[in-house]
Amino acid sequence: MNHRGRGADTNPPNRFEKLHVETDEDAWIDDDPRPLRTTFLRDDSQSILATNEADDISYDYGLNPYRGCEHGCAYCYARTYHEYLGFSAGLDFESKIMVKAEAPGLLEKALAKPGYRPGVISLSGVTDCYQPVERKLGLTRGCLETLARFRHPVVIITKNALVTRDIDHLAELALHHCVAVYLSVTTLDTDLARVLEPRASTPRARLETIRTLADAGIPAGVSAAPMIPGLNDSELPAILAAAAEHGASFAAYSLVRLPGAVSEVFAAWLDRHQPLAKDKILGRIRASHGGKLNDSTPVTRMRGTGEAAAQWKALFHTCCRKHGLATRPPASDLTAFRRLTPGQGELF
Repeated sequence: MNHRGRGADTNPPNRFEKLHVETDEDAWIDDDPRPLRTTFLRDDSQSILATNEADDISYDYGLNPYRGCEHGCAYCYARTYHEYLGFSAGLDFESKIMVKAEAPGLLEKALAKPGYRPGVISLSGVTDCYQPVERKLGLTRGCLETLARFRHPVVIITKNALVTRDIDHLAELALHHCVAVYLSVTTLDTDLARVLEPRASTPRARLETIRTLADAGIPAGVSAAPMIPGLNDSELPAILAAAAEHGASFAAYSLVRLPGAVSEVFAAWLDRHQPLAKDKILGRIRASHGGKLNDSTPVTRMRGTGEAAAQWKALFHTCCRKHGLATRPPASDLTAFRRLTPGQGELF
């Protein structure tokens, strides 16, 4: 069934569940006019910071106010994490969102602990911290307020222009060299973006967001990710050029990878939106991951292997030099961190 405004069409079986429910093929599900509604469920996690131990990821902690993502990007590697919650990596991932309502308070307690060692926090490390419901719940804003009070370094990556709502906290962090913001731009083609990332901001809005942040003195850059061979990889130079024109000062890129059930979700998306190019796209992804659709090996999982991967790397660095883009964000100042007692305000 085609669900309007969703990236996935189906719910692949959860690899951890022994019981699976199959829909009666004779049921009149295609005539159901009701849209698929998003359900928000409370996540009562008692900790909020996840320690990063991967050598090819530059942050020290991951902070995710939400699990699951309503943006609905068909290629998202994070879809598999929803299976650990008993859900599917398909429609469940984008329609059953776990909300960590106590995230700001948990973050404050974590940063105030005597044994806490400051490092760079990624907001978010997995799913987008500015997905649509953030406009109402403000959990990411609450976390940024806490980070600004503690002067704690944070790197944000998002596909949503809503990040500009929090310029006040971001500007405060920027004063202490404690923030960098990546806008993820996968394509400049509005029609492709509409079906590939159905509930994210438009490409134009993301570029304008880079400009707004940069004009406010907040380090802003672009993440051209993921590059999908045969679909959007030819846009890499144009994305970097457009980002630089809008004030980006740094850039990154990565290659798509399709772990577990994500490969099924993305293949179904190709069947619907790129049927004639499906075999070519999947074939080129395999060629860049040693014959597989996913490679979990550190470093190469982000960049791929083989001749095409080497060409993307060279092209990226050439374009960055041409447009004056750094290949990493400005260094964070860990010495700016100040430990506060929970609930303590500023003295002056």
